[in-house]
Amino acid sequence: MLTQAAVFLVSTLGELFALALLLRFLLQWLRVGARGPLAQFLAALTDWIVRPARRIVPGWWGLDLATLLLAWLTELLQLWLVLELGGHRLDSAGAAALAALALVQLARLAIYMAMAALVVQAVLSWINPYSPLAPLLDGVTRPLLRPFRRLIPLVANVDLSPLFALIACQLLLMLPVAWLELSLGRFLR
Repeated sequence: MLTQAAVFLVSTLGELFALALLLRFLLQWLRVGARGPLAQFLAALTDWIVRPARRIVPGWWGLDLATLLLAWLTELLQLWLVLELGGHRLDSAGAAALAALALVQLARLAIYMAMAALVVQAVLSWINPYSPLAPLLDGVTRPLLRPFRRLIPLVANVDLSPLFALIACQLLLMLPVAWLELSLGRFLR
């Protein structure tokens, strides 16, 4: 029972910190809300590790690779700690699979973030379209919705592109991401 509690704590704290790092990376990459309260909160939460990492890992074409690398390393460390707590030992093939699985977990986390942003934006557009969160959510979801908005016309002045984007995100979670997790999970048993 103590092991389960430790696994729960490691998983939860690791996912939350990876989420903060990934969200910081995405907000900077999309150039959204740099002065907003969310960006300030993420900076205060992660500056202690991001600033030193930026001295070692340079940015590339406006991408904060240090933050993305730290998010991946957080996922990798979290997965390794969970395996260690479960009593599993890794060989070299297992370590490579664990590194790939951490990348897949990061992609899964990004898809869940996109889905949450789409749902919150859709709800806010009906309840309070002038909310202070609206510009932030619009900046985050616009690149995801752009291809769907080109293909799907408005139906009675209702934008159905978020619905189709959610379906596409769910398919990404079901097909490639789930298949990769299942394939890589075999190396870790």
